[in-house]
Amino acid sequence: MIQRLKSLGLGLAVLALGSAPLLAQETGGAPVKASLFKISIIVGGAVIALSVVAGAFCQAKAIAAGCEGISRNPGGAPHIRFLLVFGLVLIETLVIYALLITIIILMVQWNKYGGL
Repeated sequence: MIQRLKSLGLGLAVLALGSAPLLAQETGGAPVKASLFKISIIVGGAVIALSVVAGAFCQAKAIAAGCEGISRNPGGAPHIRFLLVFGLVLIETLVIYALLITIIILMVQWNKYGGL
């Protein structure tokens, strides 16, 4: 549990440090559409990064559980293998949906404010 909290804290720190230059810039009469586009890029990157991390963690946990189940019950290997592959497909589908949502976020902001 503490390791997860450390990883989450490190991720939030990296996100805060990565977005600091955007927050430090002066507007100087810059159009609003530029800042909204930057925010949409940050949100899109955060969505895909979090979904990939969660997907990779879930896939690793599912594979470990599947291997342990097969080693405990070799007779049920075909059923366990089918359920494992089916679960991995569903997890990967969720990550692909997150990618599509990220693309939609980026394209809506781009088209809504006329591009730069």
